[in-house]
Amino acid sequence: MSTPKSENNRWFAEEVQPHESSLRSYLRAVFPSLPDIDDLVQEAYARLIRARETGRVGYAKAFLFTTARNVALDLFRRRKVVSIEAQADLSSLGVIEDTLDASEAVNKQQELELLSAAVRDLPARCRQVVTLRLLYAMSHKDIARELCISEHTVKAQLAKGTRRCADFFEQHGVDTLRRPATEATP
Repeated sequence: MSTPKSENNRWFAEEVQPHESSLRSYLRAVFPSLPDIDDLVQEAYARLIRARETGRVGYAKAFLFTTARNVALDLFRRRKVVSIEAQADLSSLGVIEDTLDASEAVNKQQELELLSAAVRDLPARCRQVVTLRLLYAMSHKDIARELCISEHTVKAQLAKGTRRCADFFEQHGVDTLRRPATEATP
């Protein structure tokens, strides 16, 4: 599907550009350690335009925010790949594929906002540990050093945070796929 350049310019000016300041605010709030938000925003725009050319964009704002978040997550993954499988399955809420339609993207965005609320609801120390582990992909040892606590305390706070987040999700009607105690890893 190819659209005339003037139509693309009009669409971008009316449907995308008005959301730039809120997108930048969102990215600064969710990813405060990102060094250059300008590059991230430009990459999100490029992906959005490519997706529109193939007809996959139904709701520009949702697609833009989802794409920008995915670009940021890709950046973090490239920086440091860390397995967080032991942290329940919270990571499945965080990634939205670029191929989702608008309703799926909005649903995933709501799940991400629920995850954010669950983490904000944690006690301060627990929230710090969970944030450093899941968002910044720091090792238990690095978290312990950063917060001046033992690695055992880091592990205990991660377990507590995971349980409390899972409880928060259940209270809000989200199935967390908890494993029965008999299947728990040692």
